[in-house]
Parts: sequence; C-alpha cells; structure tokens
Amino acid sequence: MAEEADRRPIAARSLGVTQRVAAVLVARGASPNGISLAGMAAGLLAGLAFAAVAWLPGGASAFWLLGAALVQARLAANLLDGMVAIGRGVASPVGELYNEVPDRVSDTAVLAGLGVAAGSPALGLAAALAAMATAYVRTTARAAGAPSDFSGPMAKQHRMALVTVLALWCALVPAAWSGGAWAPWGVLAAITIGSLLTAWLRLSRAAAALAARP
Repeated sequence: MAEEADRRPIAARSLGVTQRVAAVLVARGASPNGISLAGMAAGLLAGLAFAAVAWLPGGASAFWLLGAALVQARLAANLLDGMVAIGRGVASPVGELYNEVPDRVSDTAVLAGLGVAAGSPALGLAAALAAMATAYVRTTARAAGAPSDFSGPMAKQHRMALVTVLALWCALVPAAWSGGAWAPWGVLAAITIGSLLTAWLRLSRAAAALAARP
C-alpha cells in the first residue's frame, strides 16, 4: 500500500458519493488490482472509441460521447483502487505494478486513438510518449529518493480533462464550426508540449531536492 505522500492528491476522494461507492466496494471485498485492470480496460476501449470516429464517421458523435464516458470511467477506477486498498487494509507485493502499468497503457491507448481521430497517428503517439515521460521522471525520481511529484501543468488529470472536454465539444457542437480535425490536433499538440514541460519541471524539482540532501 502506498504511503500518503506517494498518492496522487485528488480532491474527489473527499466527496460523499465517492466515499460511498468505495465503501460498497470494500464491503463486497472488491480487489484493488481488479479495479486497476478495469480502469485499463476502460482506457483501451476509450482509445478504440476515439479511433472509430475516423473509421466510422457516420457515428462520430456517439463515439465521441462514448470515449468521454470511458475516459471518466478510467479515472474513476484510478481513484477507487487506492481507496479500496486502504479501506480493506490490503497491500499486494505487485500493487505498485498494478497502479502504474495500467495507467501507462490507458494513456497510450487514449492518446493514440485521439491521434487516429485527428488524422495524425504520429501526433497521437508523440503525445503518448510525452505523457509517459512525466510518469517516468516521477517514478525514477522517487526511486532515487526524491519526493513523489504529481504536479502539472499537464499531469494525468489535466490530460484527461482536456480529452474529455474535447470529446464533448466534438460530439455536441455542429461539425461546421467545431473545428473538425483541428480541435483534436490542437489538444494533442497542447498535451505533447505541456507533458514535456511537466516532465522537465518534475526533473528539475527532483534534482534540486536530491542536491539539497545532506
């Protein structure tokens, strides 16, 4: 089980509805690792839904809405797995792997799928690699002894918030003035640049923290 300092600060943990859902899952003996895998499945399906926007344009609005819902389901699973682990008082030797690897798979699937929707798979992969860099710097710095750094400006929650807003925009706004492929292209570019900046800032803070140690 992760120490409190190693947990991503999420305000939604304190919401009554979130705590009630977590309590139900705890009472039913839900597996934190199983919840993590369910979140990864939601991320993979979200990526497929976004890619289907380009593959099956006749159902684009429905696929955008489905993708947005699945992204939020992925985030809900990311929130609940830790709450259930703490609520049940269980710690798995492989818990950290279940915590990190599904996140990387989900990020890659969502952003790669968005790249297909934007007509630029390369940009989707660039955004996925940049997003992965933020997590790589965080975990490497923590392994070296620096504090866990979940800050932005383009941390996971910021990336997925942008993707969700984009998906809702593309689903609900008429295609004539929604920006077409330019809207997802712009979001992917922002995620790529913002994630690289985030990785650099995390690396700089980790280096400063380690250099200041006696």
